[in-house]
Amino acid sequence: MTKKTQATYESAITELESIINQMESGQLPLEQSLSAYKRGAELIKLCQQSLTEAEQQVRILNENGVLKPFEATA
Repeated sequence: MTKKTQATYESAITELESIINQMESGQLPLEQSLSAYKRGAELIKLCQQSLTEAEQQVRILNENGVLKPFEATA
């Protein structure tokens, strides 16, 4: 993961933990709970994408012995 990706991953995890704590408290009204759930799903997708990219970089490293930049395809 690049520093930017790592920062994004770390901030997404932090935000996701905050959302989980809010939802588990049971204090959010239904509409806010739905919004929080949607945001959590977006954050999970971002984290999964970051981890997939990191995994691909590790595969490249293992195959060639040198870590090369990975360019994600959409």
